[in-house]
Amino acid sequence: MSSLPSKTLDVLRQEIDRIDASMHQLLVERSEVIDELIKIKARQGGGSAFRPAREASMMRAIVERHRGILPLESVEGIWRVIIATFTYVQSNYSVHVDVSRNEYAMRDSARFHFGFTVPCVSHSNIRSVIKAVEQSVGDLGMFPITGGVGAWWSELSSPSSPKIIARLPFVERPHHPAGTPVFVVARPLADGGARDVVLEAVSLDRWRPSYVNAMAAISTDIVARGGDGAGLNLLVARPGGANAGEVVDALDGAGARDVRVFEVGSHASRFEFGACDISRMI
Repeated sequence: MSSLPSKTLDVLRQEIDRIDASMHQLLVERSEVIDELIKIKARQGGGSAFRPAREASMMRAIVERHRGILPLESVEGIWRVIIATFTYVQSNYSVHVDVSRNEYAMRDSARFHFGFTVPCVSHSNIRSVIKAVEQSVGDLGMFPITGGVGAWWSELSSPSSPKIIARLPFVERPHHPAGTPVFVVARPLADGGARDVVLEAVSLDRWRPSYVNAMAAISTDIVARGGDGAGLNLLVARPGGANAGEVVDALDGAGARDVRVFEVGSHASRFEFGACDISRMI
């Protein structure tokens, strides 16, 4: 004979109601803390509401402690919306999105990572996104990594130009609901940036196949390349702890000429979560 359930459905529903009320109360308490944070920042002269390094640390902790039947993407999405919304409460901002290549995927990514409270503004190309961020007070821009015409990253070379501050999705795994790889740009941050990976714009004379091995030897990826009759432009991603001159030295050794390097941003290392990790979520 099977044993009777230890708890009735009514009791379980009461427990769910209690938990829901507690979660709501915690969100209210979080908003009160944010309100105090806003007042302190105002007294200290302000400061950027975006803290990419802290966000990355929070997301890593969430993934590492998660367990049970609730899908990880739901937990990730909830926290992304919480972070983005409370950042918006601190300092209103919009997200400018390049939707020229895959509008639906880009809108999914924007809503997954920023929710519906933060305004989302559509653009027809990456340069338009960069320009909108540059002319704003504190907006963000988002566009696909593998997209755009020409060497758009050259628009980020000036010290005062917007810079890449994040690479999303942060949690890498198969079948991610917002899996389109995107960069997020903002006006230069005074502090709080994540520098696990540093992105550099490289201008040089022309393309040589030897560059691939030269970059791999210093654990650097060639993210994109473009250019015109005046020369070649590369976007490279190197380890943040590496010497800033290693890219120039490696390309010089591979036969490059007239090499110039400009930092165009940085971001946190991606947190890879594959099929082999699913067992610990149960």
